[in-house]
Amino acid sequence: MKEKGSGYRDIGTELETVGGGGIRAFLLNRRTFSSFKNRVYLLYYGAMLGQMAAMNMQMVARSLLVYRLTGSAAILGGISLAHALPMLLLSLFGGVIADRVQKKYVMLIGQGCSAVIALGVALALTFGYLSTEVTGSWWILVVASLFQGTIMGLMMPSRQAILPEIVGEEQLMNAVSLNTLGTNTLRLVAPALAGFLIDAFDFKAVYFTMTVMYLLAVTFILFLPLTSTMSVRGRGALADIKEGFKYIRHQTTIVLILIFNLFAVVLSMPYMLLMPIFTDDILKVGATGMGVLMSVSGAGAMVGSVILASLPNKKRGLLLLASCIIMSLALAGFSFSTSWTLSLGIIVFVGLGQTGRMTLGNTLLQYYVEDEYRGRVMSIYMMEFGLVSFGAFAAGVLSESLGVQWVVGGFAAALTFLTMLTLIFVPRIRKLD
Repeated sequence: MKEKGSGYRDIGTELETVGGGGIRAFLLNRRTFSSFKNRVYLLYYGAMLGQMAAMNMQMVARSLLVYRLTGSAAILGGISLAHALPMLLLSLFGGVIADRVQKKYVMLIGQGCSAVIALGVALALTFGYLSTEVTGSWWILVVASLFQGTIMGLMMPSRQAILPEIVGEEQLMNAVSLNTLGTNTLRLVAPALAGFLIDAFDFKAVYFTMTVMYLLAVTFILFLPLTSTMSVRGRGALADIKEGFKYIRHQTTIVLILIFNLFAVVLSMPYMLLMPIFTDDILKVGATGMGVLMSVSGAGAMVGSVILASLPNKKRGLLLLASCIIMSLALAGFSFSTSWTLSLGIIVFVGLGQTGRMTLGNTLLQYYVEDEYRGRVMSIYMMEFGLVSFGAFAAGVLSESLGVQWVVGGFAAALTFLTMLTLIFVPRIRKLD
């Protein structure tokens, strides 16, 4: 196990130092944006912004399009399942690729293929192959989701594992926090833009815009330097996967982080995929309202990202658990709200807690894993996001009979209970720095 990092002052000292400057001075200290001094990180960041802009727009467009084509919560969950299956099946191989192949090349191919898929959906919408007038045309989105899941499974471990090679381990939490800040800034803008484009020009405008964003990501990746060496080994991919599991089995801290993140992801994320039901049937605010909700959630997440980027490498396990409690309680409140104003206020805290969970879970895993196993460990972490869709599918099916509010609220209550149990009975996570 790696030694915990040093060289940072305790958070209490930081707060005493800012004195009259208050929280604003603390958040905007010289540590907050320090990763931006790294030119290679800026290129990586530009590519990340292109990809995440497209993905955030798709969160609004695809789910709303499916629901308007079918009116079925179960099919809405099924589309997510189509995205999840290849991620689950291929993420482990993506981890082997990340540990063997130049990660720049993997990212380049993945973003290029994503652009082709977005363009294909845009053309299907433009020429009428995907519309309410063509019965069962939603199968096109199923196929697109399968391809996108394949790309994510093979590419995302490389995108995660390349970050410590760019910034180093002690700068890792700052870099991951700034990544999350960028993602959440886009969550503030991209969903609202997607909702506006849908209401003003129809869904095809969103998918053409997504194509441009993916091509922008390709452009930034082209200028990235090579950050690792290619490893040609005699054994096959399955042997590497087996070795990765053997390593993880003997790393208790990594196992606990993975298990906790698994429950947190599966129980918290389905609300995003079922959001069209809240906006169309409960709050009755349509595509624009859905975009606004996602954007307001992104505003809360931005605040969380800035806070995390400013903090030293202390008490990160406790912060992870606190973030989950904030998120789950807010999500429970949101699920039963029928007031537009109240929902807007509550979802800020959903975003705040969600960004804390994602940033700290990612950072702690990468901090404690050995370099040669990083890609394979992160592939398992990415598999957990594939399991989100199984949770969404189950939530969609249950929503048909129990109602979406009770299902999402029940998931949130279960997460609150599990997080409290972890806080009390799993000190190894609570005490992680």
